[in-house]
Amino acid sequence: MARKKIREDEEAVIDMTPMLDIVFIMLIFFIVTTSFVKEAGIEVNKPKAAQQTKQKNANIFVAIKDNGEIWLDKGRVDIERVGARIEKLLAEQPTDVVIIQADKDAKHGVVVKVMDAIKEAGSGLRISIAAAKG
Repeated sequence: MARKKIREDEEAVIDMTPMLDIVFIMLIFFIVTTSFVKEAGIEVNKPKAAQQTKQKNANIFVAIKDNGEIWLDKGRVDIERVGARIEKLLAEQPTDVVIIQADKDAKHGVVVKVMDAIKEAGSGLRISIAAAKG
């Protein structure tokens, strides 16, 4: 039986193209399926609640501080501009839930005005109030 003689100067080469194709396809998949959350940008002292449920597909958070400041998408917003900012965020990434993170010492009137502005921005939106476990 004749054996093929391998020259010593030839090197074994591994083709990397299929692996790079798979990595590139996985990268595209993860970019497309990633959801970006629009956080309020500040931390508030939420009131405690005995019953609470987690919202799975909430992407927009509105924070209301105890002094009446409203924060949305890591920036302070006037009460008159909340509806327009919500509409802009909904155009960028549609969702059906907006979570309000109101401080436990926030004025009830400010929270109601923010809820009204959210309802005006999107009629099918559900509003959830964030609470601390307790």
